[in-house]
Amino acid sequence: MKAMILAAGYGTRLQPLTLNKPKALVEVGGKPLLEWVILKLIKSGFDSIIINVHHFPEMIETFLKQKNNFNIQIELSRENEILGTGGGIKKAAYFLQDSPWFLVHNVDVLSTVRLNELIQIHQEHQNLATLFTQFRPTKRYLVFNDQNLLLERQAEGEEIYPGLKNGPKLLAFNGIQVISSRIFEMMNEPGCFSIIDCYLKWANAGERIEGVAKSEVFWRDLGRIATLETVNEALKSKKITEDTLIS
Repeated sequence: MKAMILAAGYGTRLQPLTLNKPKALVEVGGKPLLEWVILKLIKSGFDSIIINVHHFPEMIETFLKQKNNFNIQIELSRENEILGTGGGIKKAAYFLQDSPWFLVHNVDVLSTVRLNELIQIHQEHQNLATLFTQFRPTKRYLVFNDQNLLLERQAEGEEIYPGLKNGPKLLAFNGIQVISSRIFEMMNEPGCFSIIDCYLKWANAGERIEGVAKSEVFWRDLGRIATLETVNEALKSKKITEDTLIS
C-alpha cells in the first residue's frame, strides 16, 4: 500500500516556528507533525511512503534517518520550486503509478478518521478520487450532489448552486484523499497546479470524484499556532488520545 505526504509548504502561518525548520517537524503532543501522519499510515497498513519536500529538506531527511525510516520504505520527492498539490503528486508518479490507487495526506492534518474506510469506499464505488470532507466553515466550499459526487467549487457567500432537487451539499475538503493511478494518464498541466482544479475539470467530464462526509470524527488543520496550542491542550487533558489519532 502506497501513500504520499504533502509536506513541501513553507508553513508561513506557523511562523516564527517555521523560520528555522520545516512545517513537517513542528511538534504537537511531543511529536513532529510528520511523525503523527507516518504512524497513522503505518497503523492503517501502508508500507511505502513518498514525501514531497522543499523548505529545509535536509532536516526532514535527517529526521527520517534518525528514525530508520520507521522501518518501512520512505522516499523524498525534492521540489526545487513549489509545485502545488497537483504538481507535487504528478512529480511523484514514478513512485505511485504502479499501484491501482494511493492515499495522499497533508502533513499538517490530524484526525481520527479511519483511513481504511475511505479506501473501502474508493474501491467499492470505483471512484477516480475519494475525498475526506466535513460540514464545517471554510472560505472555499466544494459542492456535491445527492450522490456525494463533486459538481463545483463555491466561494462562501455565493449564490447556492442551482438545479439539485434536494439542494447541494456544501462540504470542506479535509486534506486526506484516495486517488486512482489513472490520474497520471490525465494530467496535462505543467509546473505548479492544484489537484482540486483537476478534480473539477474531471468531474465536469463525468469522472467520479466522491466526497465522504465524516463530521463526527475529530479533525484539525494544524497550520496555525492557535490550533497547535488547542490540540496540545486536548492531548494533555486526554480529550483526544494518541491511539485514536493514529488508529
